[in-house]
Amino acid sequence: MKTLICDCNRTMTLDRPALARALEATPKASAAGVSDVHSVLCRREAPAFQRAAKLGEELLVACTQESRLFQELAEQTEGAPGLAERPIRFVNVRETGGWSRDGAASTAKLAALIAAAQLPPPEPVSTVSYRSAGRCLVIGNGPRAEAAATMLEGPLDVTLLVDGGELPQQHERVVMRGRLSRLTGWLGAFDASWESSNPIDLDLCTRCNACISACPEGAIDFSYQVDLSRCTSHRDCVTACQAAGAIDFNRSARTDEGRFDLVLDLQATPAFTMHEPPQGYFHAAGDDELIRVVMELREMVGEFEKPKYFHYEQRLCAHSRNQQIGCSACIDVCSTQAIRSDALLKGKTAGRTRGVAAPLTAGIVVEPHLCMGCGACSTVCPTGALSFSYPGPVDLGRRIHTMLSAYSAAGGRQAALLLHSQKEGTERINALGRAASTGRAHGVPARVLPLALWHNASVGLDVWLAAFAQGANQVWVLVGDTEAPQYLQALNEQMAQAQAIVSGLGFAGEHFRLITASAISALDAALQVPAAQGVSKPSAFNILSDKRGTLEMAISHLLSHMPTPAVVPDVIALPRAGALYGSLKVDASKCTLCLSCVGACPSSALADNPDHPQIKFIEKNCVQCGLCETTCPENAIELEPRLLLADGGRTRIQSRVLHEAQPFHCVRCAKPFGTRLGIENMIAKLAGHAAFQGAAASRLKMCSDCRVIDMYSNSNEQRITEL
Repeated sequence: MKTLICDCNRTMTLDRPALARALEATPKASAAGVSDVHSVLCRREAPAFQRAAKLGEELLVACTQESRLFQELAEQTEGAPGLAERPIRFVNVRETGGWSRDGAASTAKLAALIAAAQLPPPEPVSTVSYRSAGRCLVIGNGPRAEAAATMLEGPLDVTLLVDGGELPQQHERVVMRGRLSRLTGWLGAFDASWESSNPIDLDLCTRCNACISACPEGAIDFSYQVDLSRCTSHRDCVTACQAAGAIDFNRSARTDEGRFDLVLDLQATPAFTMHEPPQGYFHAAGDDELIRVVMELREMVGEFEKPKYFHYEQRLCAHSRNQQIGCSACIDVCSTQAIRSDALLKGKTAGRTRGVAAPLTAGIVVEPHLCMGCGACSTVCPTGALSFSYPGPVDLGRRIHTMLSAYSAAGGRQAALLLHSQKEGTERINALGRAASTGRAHGVPARVLPLALWHNASVGLDVWLAAFAQGANQVWVLVGDTEAPQYLQALNEQMAQAQAIVSGLGFAGEHFRLITASAISALDAALQVPAAQGVSKPSAFNILSDKRGTLEMAISHLLSHMPTPAVVPDVIALPRAGALYGSLKVDASKCTLCLSCVGACPSSALADNPDHPQIKFIEKNCVQCGLCETTCPENAIELEPRLLLADGGRTRIQSRVLHEAQPFHCVRCAKPFGTRLGIENMIAKLAGHAAFQGAAASRLKMCSDCRVIDMYSNSNEQRITEL
């Protein structure tokens, strides 16, 4: 790959030889073209770009500002491959570091940014399709809804649902009067219901105004509805409207329904109250906002596609077992209400794995048409059942590993990885770079490596800890002003988990932070904080698609490279909110070893012992979903968030006994068939029951075989054949 880098009219200090050496030292990176000097590649030196465009190799231009111009030049260059055949890549090195006051000290960072940009694009993902024929429902007051409809008509087929206000004399479009009672769906598939109870049917009304003239109380105006509080039942209006038959005081209240492709909501309170409403729904409370919304709506006719942002593995889901609810983190964090519970087992059957019947499980349902790709569900998921796919963790991990490796190979130290959203985050970093170019800010420091994500909530604990293990001194997430509150809460909880683990292992300083600075000056100051203590030797592992697997590798590396290896803590206490690791506390005075917790555990953390009444536990497998806690009929289980590191972490992967009890032996054959506490509790609860008196009470102390033998061998037992 050939890279063209321009110092933008000599406003950036570039050490091209050092940059070339750094890229040559980075595996799979290319230094071709980096040594070529360019200052105005987009203007006077454009022929140099055109010559490079004619070559058959891939082309990377270190400038995003003039990307449109470069693409047009490539298309117009005779002999250059088309953009569809060979797309040109772009990377921003100017605002992200070249304009910083650190100047030439940013060479290592520029090498990291270029090396990451040279990587192959992520694997393509499946898409979600929408189809809109332009059927638009406008909801609101009559005059405002009519004004909006006038602007929308042409490309859209407009229907009005009005809740008051005058209507024009001309009947140009379908108008319905009523109160919206239900609105669901998404672009191309909105289902609306509304209730109407007025005597005048607007569909039949010809707006001849005869009823207005006839009404002696003035209960009818140009809204063409009867004000029932003023009407005294003269019914002169009915007589006046006899030919049209639009007025009927005996008409019962009714509910009407309709399907629409688009919805424009002009009500003061929006019909969708979630933070991120469905695509195709627009709410405009003010007139200024209405103009912008109308312009967008007029373009929303045809077929549309978006990526399917998530991947769901039901077998890993810890949401529910046997209709008991455990983890609901993804449902709670979703700002679009795209995720719902699927805990009921009615109509479901258990599958079979290798000939063995699987437990009856249910999980969640994610509606891809509502999902907007925030990825927060994958961040809070403790098992990895939900993973973000745009890009997936493997592609993202490869990018992070390449950046950190190139930065280190170029002599960079104490790297801080700055994760930000592609839109709002990029805009803030560009604004900071512009301010730095004029001396009004320091700019993005040389040690800060910006990395754009589709959404900043899509990355969590596994990637952060892996990046720290791979040499990132700190991991920061830049969030904007428009983030959903649940996203901020989830990110803060995950960062508290990560910081607790790293601090517990002895690494000094603040390693994980959420940056919420809105003003350029505040962002500039936030990026100047001192470095924290990092690992002495970066790891070489790659981030996996398996979330728990990535976490285990990261923790193992950090444990092996602690600042003070002689002081290994046995346990690191973790915050309860958002915990992905932990143990269980079993109240021995309550537990009857019914083993319902074992059957509910989705991660094989709990197991029984077929030879002895025991509950066995592998702490590494526990995801703190709480299914065992909610399933336990005796309320004998309590979650204990922590990271167990005893014996160098080996204790975590070993099975240990959480609780055991003395078996109860059959009073007839002495075979163990239950626990003493369980049988004693059963006898105590059935002591007053008429069916368990005398010999029947003694059978409660027998195994199943002896119970049958005793029933048929007892001569005093009454049989049904004798009744």
